[in-house]
Amino acid sequence: MTVSPPESLPWTNNPDADRLLAEDSLALLIGMLLDQQFPMERAFFGPYLLQERLGGPLDPGEIADWDPEEFAAIFRGPPAIHRYPASMAKRTQALCRTLVDEYDGAADRLWNEAADGRELYKRLKSLPGYGEMKSRVFVGILGKRMGIQPPGWQDEAAQRPSIADVARWEDVAELRAMKREMKKAAQAKKKG
Repeated sequence: MTVSPPESLPWTNNPDADRLLAEDSLALLIGMLLDQQFPMERAFFGPYLLQERLGGPLDPGEIADWDPEEFAAIFRGPPAIHRYPASMAKRTQALCRTLVDEYDGAADRLWNEAADGRELYKRLKSLPGYGEMKSRVFVGILGKRMGIQPPGWQDEAAQRPSIADVARWEDVAELRAMKREMKKAAQAKKKG
């Protein structure tokens, strides 16, 4: 299945934020980082808010070097970029520091230079704030939405429904409902 890179990723219900996710590799990585204990659409809107507050394009070197207290204040808003602004500001800076130190600040080198899906998954999993599931979901986003499909990517992508399966804004609500049902089923299984 060949996929062409989209003009936007319809995950925030804001055309400018959706376009930023599709156009800016760092924005997409930060959005996925923020997708934790926070509504999906607000997490992926975070990079747009951050870019607005910084007054220019997202730059990993600039973010990594920003004073941590000032950067946390930027995350606090209002509105807050995340439910946990201080800790997520810190993780965002750590992510950017890793990109600067290991990929010369070019976020897309993570996937453009990965030999295969397994290496891509390992690179993602080594990022601050990216665990197993987040890394697998991101492999799915790259393959299903962005057209970045190194050999074996399907084997490393998340097998359960995720944001990678959201092709239109209406799908966000469907995914949320599906996740609630999966959570209920898992809780019932624990009790039973």
